[in-house]
Amino acid sequence: MKETRILGLLIRDRIKEAGRLQLLLTRNANLIKTRLGFHELNLNTCSRAGVIILQLTGSPNDWITFEEEIAQIEGVDIQHMSFVY
Repeated sequence: MKETRILGLLIRDRIKEAGRLQLLLTRNANLIKTRLGFHELNLNTCSRAGVIILQLTGSPNDWITFEEEIAQIEGVDIQHMSFVY
């Protein structure tokens, strides 16, 4: 059986939390197959909130540890989806 895990991260304050989250993502780059990030942007403002979507690869046990580490960062909400086939 195979599993695909997708994580959705809501960063409530990109200016405050982005550095710590980026270090964690870099340290766990071997688990990240695809990364998509976006935030609202217009001529007058750049949103402080942002969303990152991650497609994970590797061991499900490592995914759990990675999610637990993300959950320790204040201001970052995490959701996940798992597809087993």
